[in-house]
Amino acid sequence: MQYEVDDEELIRRWHQVRQRTEKADANGILLGGGADLKYLTGYDAMPLERITALVGRFSSGDALPTLIVPELEEARVRRRPSVYSVHTWDDTADSASVIAAALPQRGAVLVSDDLWALHLLGLQRSSPGLELRSLSDSVGGLRLIKSPEERAALAAAGSLADQVASQLQHGQIPLLGRTEAEIAEDIAERLIAVGHETVEFVIIASGPNAASPHHHPGSRTVRTGEIVLCDFGGRLNGYCSDTTRCVHTGPAPADVREAYEVLAAAQEAAVQAAQPGRLLADVDLAARRVISAAGYGDNFIHRTGHGIGAEVHEHPYVTQLNTDPVQVGHAFSVEPGIYIPGRWGMRLEDIVVIENGGARRCNNSARELVEV
Repeated sequence: MQYEVDDEELIRRWHQVRQRTEKADANGILLGGGADLKYLTGYDAMPLERITALVGRFSSGDALPTLIVPELEEARVRRRPSVYSVHTWDDTADSASVIAAALPQRGAVLVSDDLWALHLLGLQRSSPGLELRSLSDSVGGLRLIKSPEERAALAAAGSLADQVASQLQHGQIPLLGRTEAEIAEDIAERLIAVGHETVEFVIIASGPNAASPHHHPGSRTVRTGEIVLCDFGGRLNGYCSDTTRCVHTGPAPADVREAYEVLAAAQEAAVQAAQPGRLLADVDLAARRVISAAGYGDNFIHRTGHGIGAEVHEHPYVTQLNTDPVQVGHAFSVEPGIYIPGRWGMRLEDIVVIENGGARRCNNSARELVEV
């Protein structure tokens, strides 16, 4: 499927942003490039020391936001006069002063998390009367709630990752005698071959390396009789996939298989807990209780999930400390893990989107521990 954002959708998003930020008693908003700026404008700005920023003032009726662009980047900008106005600046100007002039002079301004310190500190010097607040702390992130079209885009990306996971589980990706780095390169090529436009990441961790959740694929050669943890994702039409599957090279010993059964039960419990109106903490705790009851509590060393959309990691974050409610339109990973240092590790990850009836998985490859 193709998911393209038209002007009408961008205008709808802007009005939603205005409503949410005004409820947070903010007078303005400042986005310094990145996924948030693209979400509201459709423009993918280059991350440069010459800042591209989107500025909105909420004290001037229904005025459009202003896209502030370096003059040498202006030719890349698609003019969308019903969505934003464009203001350019050149190298003779102080960018912080240009941005300050577009913002309200007093009150609170919500600032995107990816605004460089270089620009944030310059703005603080130029506008000492402004109270600069974190956008995510105030309203939980602009892209927190996915539209039905965005949820469909995530499902489409997830189905591509499933194809590669299925190839892995059916023994179509050679493992024995290959290094983790070689397997990672192979999977990256397959992610593109099945239809992803880009590869976002590939983690291949074998044997004791699987006990490191974010292990970087290296020179270790995969051997018979060990777990191979494979975590990978790409991008399709601006939306990301992310899934983790483990396979075992040869018959899995009883302790590994029993631990994996605990892991699968924990993931299922977390998915079932992802109901609108419950807390994100409930989702994390549902997985954590199953793993702790089996004696592996100290071996589950990370949160249960992270939001996903235009970025692989974004709001909401599924932790036992996040007491925000689960909402229709949320999209996040459910990925409990068990890690035994020096021996093995395992993780099972699906992306879910929240509908009125609960969580719907975007990943549907086999969830059992497959022996290859």
